[in-house]
Amino acid sequence: MDNLSSPSKRLVSLDTFRGITMFLLIAEAALVYDSLLEAFPDPGFFNSFFTQFTHHPWNGLRFWDLIQPFFMFIVGVAMPFSLNKRLANHADKSQVTKHIIKRCLLLFLFGTGLHCIYSGKLVFELWNVLTQLSFTILVTYFLISKSWKIQLGVSLALLLLTEFLYRIYNPAVPYEHGTNFGNYIDMILMGKINNGGWVAINCIPTAAHTIWGAICGNILLSKKTDSEKIKIFVLAGITGLILGYGLDLMGITPIIKRISTSSFALASGGWALLALAFSFWLIDVKKYQSKAFPFIIVGMNSIFIYLFAEILGHRWLNRTLGIFTNGFLEPLGFSEHLLGIITAFCTLAAMWGLCYFLFKKKIFFKI
Repeated sequence: MDNLSSPSKRLVSLDTFRGITMFLLIAEAALVYDSLLEAFPDPGFFNSFFTQFTHHPWNGLRFWDLIQPFFMFIVGVAMPFSLNKRLANHADKSQVTKHIIKRCLLLFLFGTGLHCIYSGKLVFELWNVLTQLSFTILVTYFLISKSWKIQLGVSLALLLLTEFLYRIYNPAVPYEHGTNFGNYIDMILMGKINNGGWVAINCIPTAAHTIWGAICGNILLSKKTDSEKIKIFVLAGITGLILGYGLDLMGITPIIKRISTSSFALASGGWALLALAFSFWLIDVKKYQSKAFPFIIVGMNSIFIYLFAEILGHRWLNRTLGIFTNGFLEPLGFSEHLLGIITAFCTLAAMWGLCYFLFKKKIFFKI
């Protein structure tokens, strides 16, 4: 593969990585994982496997805990590509800055708006990934022209700041749900604590994911050989895993996704780096690109399909399709669990079909 000397050249592996992440997200909104767990409620292989598609209740790491870090990391990887293209088209950097600020504002509004839809009334809640992303993008943008050493230094400083704030607020049990620093800030900002343990200041440590993504994006745009790029990603990824899991195993800082502890940020960042290395090697180096198309078209309208899935996926589309799947198949003796699985996969197929329709019509929603 030729090195990416052109800032406008698309990276198929990045589109694939983004597409797979979004596909997994809309599958959740289609109730695919819920229906499969309901079909296998008893302990065993299938129950354990599908449990990986749910968030860990507190201290630990499941596969599903990696999806949000993947999403924020991918946004960071894409930023050098998109910003270089915009700077090439707009000589005035202030116009690009205005675009980034506008984009972050829209993401913030979308994120807070989704919580209103979830609640069925006007609320002010800051726990959605889009509100988090509005902060991490802004931080990364103002670091994008700095050296990778400064970017890395700032990202690690954000993790250290998180450690300090939690430990200074409640030295005895810094990471306990209900009494931690994140809960304290939520009471100030929103006057409430999330029952699931999520906190708004996750945006501080998770900014590291977007910053690390931007560093990787610049490496992909560099004149380094493909093997050199992959080696850097793999070594950095393994380092993140060792540090993250090491902090947890030694009892220093537990891996908790819901408050994004530093150990979680490092471990999930390590997995993101390894996933990028693997997708780059498989898709762009080995050229296994033909089978990536079904995922790429989902990633091409990522924000749109995410909002559609969260607003209409299981709240309307799943119920609507259930009228027909239940109506036709229930008289044939299909069990309730099987009907739920079929309806969920039909919902997922319908949302994928919408992405395909938009792709064929060359309609791409951007903010």
